[in-house]
Amino acid sequence: MNNKLAVIWTSADSEVFTKVVYMYLINSKNQEWWEDVTLIVWGPSQKLSTENETILELLKVLQSNGINIKYCKACSDDYGITEQIEENGFEVAYMGIPLTEYLKSDDKVLTF
Repeated sequence: MNNKLAVIWTSADSEVFTKVVYMYLINSKNQEWWEDVTLIVWGPSQKLSTENETILELLKVLQSNGINIKYCKACSDDYGITEQIEENGFEVAYMGIPLTEYLKSDDKVLTF
């Protein structure tokens, strides 16, 4: 059975993150629903995560609980926030190919 999940978070709505994305991810890890969980932060959500201290702290909680967090470099460069994201301890990489690999694999992909 495939036990990998990739969550793509694109929304600039903070409630989408705090009430849906964060809650599902932290519970999926703590309840062992998935062995391997990756959060891909893409587009407007990237900007929100650098402007909202609560979201930044929740992202760090996810990371400390073993959830892989990856930011799209093309987006972060476009917003001019790549350095800030890296200083916060998150991975920044071009995500087009990795996302395509997730979609072509048996991994599960969920988008918010």
